[in-house]
Amino acid sequence: MAGAAGWSGPRGLQAQAPVLQPLTGEQRQSLEDGLRALNLSLEPAQGPVPQDRADAAIFAKGLTWALRYDAEFSAAEVTQLNQALKRGSERLAALVDGRRPWAERRGKIVLGYVSRIDGSLQPYGLIVPKTYDPQNAMRLDVVLHGSTRPVGSSELNFMARFDEGDEPNAHPPDVSWIELHPLGRVENCYRWSGESDVFAAIEDVARRYHIDRDRIVLRGMSMGASGTWHLGLKHPDQFVALGPYCGYVDTHRFSETPIPSFIKVGPLPEHEELGLHILDSVDYAANASVVPAIACMGDQDVFFQAHVLMEEALRREGLEMINLIAPGTGHVIDPATHAEQMRQIGAHADRGLNHSPRELRFVTWTLKYGRCHWLQVLSLDRHYARAEFAARVRGDSLEVAEPLNINRFSIDVAKLPRTVETIRIGATALALPLSGVPPRSPLVFFRHQQAWSIAGDDSVPKAGKRPGLQGPIDDAFTAPFLCVRGTGTPWNQAVHEHAINSLNRFADEWHRYFRGDLPIKDDSAVTAEDLQTKNLILFGDPGSNVLIASALPRLPMEWTRQTLRLGGQDHPAANHMPALIAPNPLPGAAEHYVVINSGHTFRGADLGALNYLLFPRWGDWAVIQVPAAHPAEEPLPDQVLDAGYFNEQWQGTLGTAP
Repeated sequence: MAGAAGWSGPRGLQAQAPVLQPLTGEQRQSLEDGLRALNLSLEPAQGPVPQDRADAAIFAKGLTWALRYDAEFSAAEVTQLNQALKRGSERLAALVDGRRPWAERRGKIVLGYVSRIDGSLQPYGLIVPKTYDPQNAMRLDVVLHGSTRPVGSSELNFMARFDEGDEPNAHPPDVSWIELHPLGRVENCYRWSGESDVFAAIEDVARRYHIDRDRIVLRGMSMGASGTWHLGLKHPDQFVALGPYCGYVDTHRFSETPIPSFIKVGPLPEHEELGLHILDSVDYAANASVVPAIACMGDQDVFFQAHVLMEEALRREGLEMINLIAPGTGHVIDPATHAEQMRQIGAHADRGLNHSPRELRFVTWTLKYGRCHWLQVLSLDRHYARAEFAARVRGDSLEVAEPLNINRFSIDVAKLPRTVETIRIGATALALPLSGVPPRSPLVFFRHQQAWSIAGDDSVPKAGKRPGLQGPIDDAFTAPFLCVRGTGTPWNQAVHEHAINSLNRFADEWHRYFRGDLPIKDDSAVTAEDLQTKNLILFGDPGSNVLIASALPRLPMEWTRQTLRLGGQDHPAANHMPALIAPNPLPGAAEHYVVINSGHTFRGADLGALNYLLFPRWGDWAVIQVPAAHPAEEPLPDQVLDAGYFNEQWQGTLGTAP
């Protein structure tokens, strides 16, 4: 949790702070020489480190970030730096010999994978019990760590918790589950690419071990508990149970916690308030009817109000919250309370997921989070307003209450009881098609003039906001993306330079805080494969970036050498820059985003401060006034004149919240 670490590395609170000092020239030279040699051995002749060497390369990656961003080290940390070289070399040598001894190890292990998002190496910790048998599927507990100040050594500090060498462990834990500890790109409350990282780590573990996907538990402490609420309630069909221990659930109220370092989030512009509905878990409380949550909190915890807020939200939804209170306990895990939490989680895990519930109630505010068991929400009347679906099987009919703020959805009827012959949506009764046995699945239903119909085979609209292409700008960086730098002659030099400076800032922030190298190409080097597989993030103007020029006629703005029209207003193009997200209109790119002149809409000052500040600042679009000049050593200013969301057709503006 921001401001209160649920876990702490060597830089956490200690009885006596260690002495920190810069590396000597000899120490740094030795580490850099060893790192250079290790990287040369790890990397193929062309391209990034392959997945089969990720388990060794994570040590080199951690050392690289530590040497770049940390100026001083304790004696223990210097040992840790040298240990990273040793462990990376040991694992590489084993791989060259065709061995992977850590794959057979029980107990703690540190592993890694290559991220689809940016090609970066991301580590995670694993605890494999002695009872693990590859012939039998085992429960997986995904355990999210707490807040920790992001520093260069973050990877090495994290990996040190799990790396005990690759030799056999004489005393592995005697439990009935594997524990996965994702890094989540360090400190973002498992938002944006941090969210993607959790699911990517799950997939990497499932690739290596025999995991029972019907018994995946999500739990965590502090920031990890906040992440548990966030991911669990928005993906309620992915987890058999949730175990949040002391986690915040909204932005405004949490920011008011009386801690000196906290930054109060007061009233925000309307588009920023709307963006909180993407993140604030309290808005998704109704989904606890799908996935059970067993929460814990110390009665002396300074963040106690967070679970009170969730309890009130659940009660408004007609649900009761299980909240185990640890007496006399602050912001720490009480062993007895945690043991009871695990006992109750275990009862749910033993039963496993029910993928075919006869009754389903689901709430969302965005198509980003629109899937639950046999339901997929496909289109909303309006984003960032509450959307609700409720249905139950009664005899031979699926009875669906009139959906709120939903105008198109699909049902995987193959997961319904075979006795279901009709579906009633509000006042509309529909017979299931008889052309298939079972009927074609999923079936898509759409509303037209207050009545519901079954759509044809080409049932998913190719225009408008839809799952995976709903925005906002920040969503583009949760999937594979490529930044594209314009190399042509700008229409307006000041605008082009500001765009390229924005790209450079994004590259610095991505490296420091999202722990990877920003994927960048010149516009002349972009390939058809790039268009087909990545979100394109285009920097420049229609003169300097050929891809902006190609996409411009079908983007929701007007941009000439003289005028920029965006958000219903005209601005002089000489000193105004657009930023926006939309479906990519270029050939072969229809299932991906295009973004113009923007990385994340929150900044390094937010990333380095408090994780609850990482909410969308611009929505789908913004108009930025380009400053005449600014000193190179100062942060690049963003003079945002206007910002907001496009409507459901990716046109106009969203308008005023109802």
